[in-house]
Amino acid sequence: MNKELEYLYDRKVDCHICKNTYVTKKVRSRFIRAHRHDTDFCSFYISTKINPLLYYVSVCPECGFSSSEECTDYFPPMAKDLIKQKICHNWKRKDYGQERTVDMAINSYKLAIYCATIKKEKHIALGGLYIRLAWLYRTEQVNSQEEQRFLRLALDEYILSYSAGDFTDTPFSETKLLYLIGDLSRRVGLDGQATRYFSRVIEKQKETIEKGIVQMAKDRWSEMREAKKSG
Repeated sequence: MNKELEYLYDRKVDCHICKNTYVTKKVRSRFIRAHRHDTDFCSFYISTKINPLLYYVSVCPECGFSSSEECTDYFPPMAKDLIKQKICHNWKRKDYGQERTVDMAINSYKLAIYCATIKKEKHIALGGLYIRLAWLYRTEQVNSQEEQRFLRLALDEYILSYSAGDFTDTPFSETKLLYLIGDLSRRVGLDGQATRYFSRVIEKQKETIEKGIVQMAKDRWSEMREAKKSG
């Protein structure tokens, strides 16, 4: 094995559109070392190369269909035909199954977002793609305006997910989702909305086992109050 790539392993993926089986790379868990975390759960890694965000999306080299593990196997009627028409017919073969640059990773997210939108993926999955793309812009310090744009899109999807309840049966609890909506609202300058969502998390402190998330909501609430006083 190439010594430089020992932190990556191959994962086989069956494409739902063209039925091709291809290989995508993932980062071996023992190499994933974060040295700090932001309040919206964004992790900063010791090395750009070993940032698992680069490999979150799988891209079929033959037809371009792209998805993440959060996406479902279900396709509504006509969705596959639309994906073939809008993506596959315009696709020029490209292999994303190697070591990825930041630009390749950004393109992979945009492809997955386009596919997920066409197949009407759950809001929680779309939110996951948007927020990880925003994190990629942040951790690699690529473009802060694009980071803000994708944070707003993630926020919209998470609010829709909470309203529709499509986050059930995912790693997201109601408490964590409410907190994340509050934190993203704060990051894009919607302080009133942020306060409302943080207060909903704090109201759950007696019933939730996620005491750490409740404490995070209290901390953000205090920080906002202090910033208001001094600002």
